[in-house]
Parts: sequence; C-alpha cells; structure tokens
Amino acid sequence: MPAKKGGRKEARRAELSAAVQRALLVRGLEGLRLRDIAEEAGVTPAAVLYYGDLDALVYATYQQAIERFSQEREQAADRFTDARDKLAACIENGPASGPDDALTRLLFEYWPRCLRDPKAAALDSALTERQVAVYASVLVLGQAQDHFVLQDPPRLLAANLVAMEDGYQMEILAGRRTRAEVLAALHSYARAVTGHDPSRPATP
Repeated sequence: MPAKKGGRKEARRAELSAAVQRALLVRGLEGLRLRDIAEEAGVTPAAVLYYGDLDALVYATYQQAIERFSQEREQAADRFTDARDKLAACIENGPASGPDDALTRLLFEYWPRCLRDPKAAALDSALTERQVAVYASVLVLGQAQDHFVLQDPPRLLAANLVAMEDGYQMEILAGRRTRAEVLAALHSYARAVTGHDPSRPATP
C-alpha cells in the first residue's frame, strides 16, 4: 500500500511539473503566479503549495529542463565512437528547432534570475559546464584519433562553441535566425578550429 501511495504522489508531482512548464511558457517567469500553475494543473493554489512555494517549483522545473537538455546531447554523442560523428551530433543537438522550442524557451525564461540569485546562477553554471565538458571531450578524442587539428586548447574551443550556441539561441527564439542558419554558423566555426567539416558525415 505505501508503494502505491508513493507512486501516486510521484505521478502528481510529474503532472504538476508539466503544469509549471506550461504556465511558464504562457506567462513568462516574471508574470508567473501560483494561481496560473493551479489553473494549468486543474487544482487549487493550496494543493499546489503542498509541493512547494512558487520559487521552489520553478527552480525544480529549471533543474529538470537542464537535465533533459544535457542528457539529450550526451546521449547523442555517446552513440558514436568516431569523434567526427560525435562533434556533428553535439552541434545538431544544440540549437532550438524554432521560436516555439519549449525546452530551450524554458531554459532562457529562467536565465535572467541568474543575475540576482546565486542559487540560480550555480545551476546555470552547471548547465554550461556540462555542455563545455561534452564538447571538450569530443575535441580531445578527435585530436587523439588524428581527425582534428586544433587551433587552441580544447576547453577554450569548447567554451567558444557553447557561447556561440547560447547567443544564437536567442536569435532563433526571437525569430531573427533559422535553425539551419545557426547550424551553418556553428559548422563554420568548428571547421575553422578543427580542420574538419562537421556538416559532412564521417561514416556512411
């Protein structure tokens, strides 16, 4: 019986998390109210508070978004053994699909809070570090496999790739650039610093 109760509680928590995400995307972080989450979840504000206050719920949602974004890139790279294919997969899994890309919008909705909130800033730094670490490991491997001729230290190049992605994400979300344009820009930079064109598959 306790296991069933625990399962129901986890299911309700997952439903509430989805409601927080929907409310965030509709209202934005600054305009978000507990009532908005309750309406999305189909419950009362008091029922929402059982799982935490507004800040705690938003923070947990941001944590989950970071985990999803990071895992998608890490798993995409892990499917390959050739660093050239890993690099192509890393780049492919970075830019948003368009202005309505829910996961990327969630990450960027929360970002301004990092300027004032040390807890949020630490979470954002962890996200950046995970992305840099993936790129850096791929660049090091590519160098070891004699596929890449790096023009600078791997971590510097990795950090540059992540910074470019972050800047271009805003362009995509604002509708000023397409995903295809951003991929072309990232491929161009990667080609310049590795000597390999990631837009061309290394293996058939």
